[in-house]
Amino acid sequence: MAGFELIKRLFGSDPSERRTVPRSGVPKGARVLVVDDSATIRAVLGKMLNQDSHIVSKAPDGETALEMARKEIPDLIFLDIVLPGMNGFAVLRALRRDSLTRDIPIVMISGNLQATEQFYVQRFGADDFMKKPFGRGEVFARIRHLTESGRLVVRERAAEETPLPVEPEHTEAEHAAIPDIAMPDPHDLIMPPGDRS
Repeated sequence: MAGFELIKRLFGSDPSERRTVPRSGVPKGARVLVVDDSATIRAVLGKMLNQDSHIVSKAPDGETALEMARKEIPDLIFLDIVLPGMNGFAVLRALRRDSLTRDIPIVMISGNLQATEQFYVQRFGADDFMKKPFGRGEVFARIRHLTESGRLVVRERAAEETPLPVEPEHTEAEHAAIPDIAMPDPHDLIMPPGDRS
């Protein structure tokens, strides 16, 4: 009987209690904006976040990302560095200068092989950096870190802010075919020095 008591103390008396704690370490239902010009990366990251009950919006470029961030005020943004038009650093600077978006935690992502991203991310005020390829563990480690540091707080939203149900982005078969690891796009691997603004 003593062995059973030890197990209860270690794992809790009710196994269902463990299921109420999300894997990501944050409350379920965080609104996350994923900004990447790669439809594959948006799909992979969106799938990972949806599997943990987060509400995901996606933007293919910086201009759309700024518009969506100001309109939706997400709880967290994953922002690619290499984007068409306005690059991720310019988007980051614009988000930090805007009173509506300045406090949103931002994780920059890139597959670029040059090691200068972290310097730029710190200089321009991102909260974290994630290098492609990445998997679920990496994504949720970033989320957990932001939660534990107090940067990521899922805010309560009024009923009128609740997103309306949308048509599924992918069929069931397409969703099942989305890989579990996000690989860098070829254009991320080599970025001309002039693109670093």
